[in-house]
Amino acid sequence: MKVDRILSQPSFETERFLMRPMSVADQGPVAFYLQDERVARMTTSTPHPLPPGAVEGLITRALKEDRESDIWVIDGRACDLSEVIGLVTLVRLGEQQAELSYWIAPLFWNKGVASEVVQGLVAQNPMSNSTIFASVFQDNPASARVLTNCGFDYVGDAEAFSVARNASVPTWTYLKTF
Repeated sequence: MKVDRILSQPSFETERFLMRPMSVADQGPVAFYLQDERVARMTTSTPHPLPPGAVEGLITRALKEDRESDIWVIDGRACDLSEVIGLVTLVRLGEQQAELSYWIAPLFWNKGVASEVVQGLVAQNPMSNSTIFASVFQDNPASARVLTNCGFDYVGDAEAFSVARNASVPTWTYLKTF
């Protein structure tokens, strides 16, 4: 998809976290977390083991002016946590539509991070979308609860290929309309 015009990616805050665009300085922490098989297996595109240059490529794509997605770092420094505790991505799908994905570092699982971040993203609606889609692997019911608790509606089952698993994995698909 060719995007005609990309606006600068805004930063925004939730109660505990700063959601900011990626920077080159994020390479080390992002690589540290993405090399964790537990994180990679819950994403569609993260390989395991993580090959050299993968995070550099991710950051390069995130910083491009004509990018097709915006990636926010979940920065926890305001509450004395790490400067990178996960990433949230919105991929432009078309006119006022995007797909949401996120991962949280395992150390911060079950601490309300994903719920707070997704709720903040929905409230901010930084791309002024009318629709945001999201899907989660069916063996990750915690992420499904995050989406439903943030106002997403279940719309059906599907499958997505997971690079880390080298397999198609059943998913649940969700939709948020504005």
